[in-house]
Amino acid sequence: MSSMEFNKLSGAILLGGLIAMMTGFIAEVLVEPEHLEQNAYVVDTSAIASAAPAAAEGPAEPPPIAPLLASADPAAGERVSKACASCHSFEKGGAAKVGPNLWGVVDGPHGHMEGFAYSSAIKEMPGNWDYEALNHFLLNPKGYAPGTKMNFAGVKKDQDRANLIAWLRAQADNPAPLPQ
Repeated sequence: MSSMEFNKLSGAILLGGLIAMMTGFIAEVLVEPEHLEQNAYVVDTSAIASAAPAAAEGPAEPPPIAPLLASADPAAGERVSKACASCHSFEKGGAAKVGPNLWGVVDGPHGHMEGFAYSSAIKEMPGNWDYEALNHFLLNPKGYAPGTKMNFAGVKKDQDRANLIAWLRAQADNPAPLPQ
């Protein structure tokens, strides 16, 4: 492209932009919109207002995990764990990634991996990662442990969660006994 053609093209683009700007400016000067004192139609917001608090409460309580674990499929849980593998490792003695290694996590203490920088929300939690704690945490990590660093929305399907917990249970030297 020669410099003369480039100048013509640049001039045409600039002129088009100038015409568009001037058209908008002139239209704004010539036409003044009428502002209504009240909307032309009324929107009933009472249904929206009554539904808002329920949505803010977060997901419902998960069902008890024991009956779901009775029919859980660890092989299906391994497939579910693929979503976790980008941040966690599962092999014995494996290194931490973004999240800690999860070998032996079932029935292990919160903050079980030495040297990992857990959030204070996890470090200060009492007790162990029993089946119910994992069930609640995996449903809604930020709801169960506000302030956790885990940036994951959760496993919403109950059976997927049970399958994942059953598979995690098997990732240990001595798997924890199943709940009654």
